[in-house]
Amino acid sequence: MKKMRFYAGVLATATLLAACSGSKGSDSSSSSSNTSGKTEISYAIWDSGQEPGIRKIADKFEEKNPDIRVNIQVVDWDNYWTMLEAGATGGSLPDTFWMHSNEIYRYGSNEMLLPLDDYLAKSKDAKLENFPDGLNEIYNINGKQYAVPKDFDTIGLWYNKKMFDEAGIAYPDDTWDWDKLKEVAKKLTKSDGSQYGFGAGLSNQEGYYNFIYQNGGTVITDDMKSGYDNPKTVEALDYYFSFVKEKLSPSLTVDKERAEAFQNGQVAMSLFGSWNLSGFTANDYIRENADVAVLPKGPDGTRATIFNGLGNAIAANTENPEASWKWVEYLSSKEAQEMQASLGVAISAYKGAADTWVDSNKDFAIKNYVDMLDYAQIRPYSQATLKWEDKAYELLKPAYLGEEATKDAAEKTADMMNEVLASEK
Repeated sequence: MKKMRFYAGVLATATLLAACSGSKGSDSSSSSSNTSGKTEISYAIWDSGQEPGIRKIADKFEEKNPDIRVNIQVVDWDNYWTMLEAGATGGSLPDTFWMHSNEIYRYGSNEMLLPLDDYLAKSKDAKLENFPDGLNEIYNINGKQYAVPKDFDTIGLWYNKKMFDEAGIAYPDDTWDWDKLKEVAKKLTKSDGSQYGFGAGLSNQEGYYNFIYQNGGTVITDDMKSGYDNPKTVEALDYYFSFVKEKLSPSLTVDKERAEAFQNGQVAMSLFGSWNLSGFTANDYIRENADVAVLPKGPDGTRATIFNGLGNAIAANTENPEASWKWVEYLSSKEAQEMQASLGVAISAYKGAADTWVDSNKDFAIKNYVDMLDYAQIRPYSQATLKWEDKAYELLKPAYLGEEATKDAAEKTADMMNEVLASEK
C-alpha cells in the first residue's frame, strides 16, 4: 500500500479513528415515525466508549432538527459485522452506521450503501475537501462516495511510569529504536514472571504491522500481492515475535488480553491506538501511572505508525434518506467534528480539529499521536481484507508462540493471501 501523504494543513490538524470495543445496545435498527410525529433514525457504532460523547452530539443535532430522533445502537466489534451482514441480507440495515476500510468495498460495490455524491454536491456543511484525501479515497468505490470520514487514529507506545521510575530508566522518547525497546524490555522483565517489559500481543494494527513498515517491509504491494514473504517483513515479524520467545512478553493471543495486562500492571509497555484514550482516562491505575510516546524507529531510522479512519455511511434501503443524510451531514460539519474532538470522543477527521482533541485531555501526552501523522502508513486493505487478515492470525500464531519458524509461517501466510487477492481480480 502507498504511504499516506497529507496535504498542507492536515499534518497539524488531522484526526483519529476508533477501533474495536463496545457493548450491545437495544435501539431499533430501522427508521420509523414515533407517536410524537418525529422521524426516528438509527445510528450503529461499535465503541461504547464513544457513545456518551456521540449522544451529546446527537442531542445538539436534535435541537437543530426537532423533527428527527437519533437512536444510537452499540454493538461490539466482533458482532457488529455479523449484525450488518444479517441486516443486509434481510433488508434491515441500520439507517446510518460506521464503515471501516476492511468492509467498504463489499458494502459499496454491492449497492448496500447510499451514494452520497449528490448530497455532498448540494451541502454547505459537508465537504470532502475538509478531510484528508487518503481517508476520502478509502470510501470511494468505482468513483462513488459511500461514506464521509468521521475520525482517524495512529498507534502509540504506552508505558508504565511507575515501573520506569522504580528501575531508574528514562521514559521513552523519539530517540528510541528497536534496540532500545528490546534493551529496556529486558531490564523491566522480572524473572519470576510477575512483570514483563513489553506486551507484544498477536495484533496487526496495534502490533506487528507497525514494525513491518518501520523495517521497510509491506503487507500488501501496490500491485495487490502479499508482502508477507518479503525478507524485510519476515525480519520485522521475527523481531516482534522474539519478545514472546525470549519471555520479555506474555503470550497475548486474544486482543483484550493486551489491555488487561497493561492496566493490571503485568506489562511495562505496549502498543495501543488512540481510540483507547477514553477507556484509559477512565481507568484510575492507567491515569495515575501511565503515559504515551511515539513509536520507536526501525533499524535504519525509518518511522511508521499505522493510520486508519472510520466513515459515516447510510443504508441504501433506508426509509428516510433525507433525515439520515441530515444526520451524516451534521456529523461531517465543523461544529460536530469540533464537538467530537473537544469531548475526547476521537481525533476528528476535519482539518483543524486535531489541536482541539489534544487539548481535550491533560492526563496524557496525546499530542504524540498527532505528531506521528507525517509518517503515518494507511492500514493495509483490499476488497476483502477480513478474509486474508483473519486467516493470517491463524497462520502466524505458531510462529508467534515459538512453535514454527517465522519464515515458514510468513510464506504460508503469503500463499494464502495471494490466493485471496487473486480471487478479487
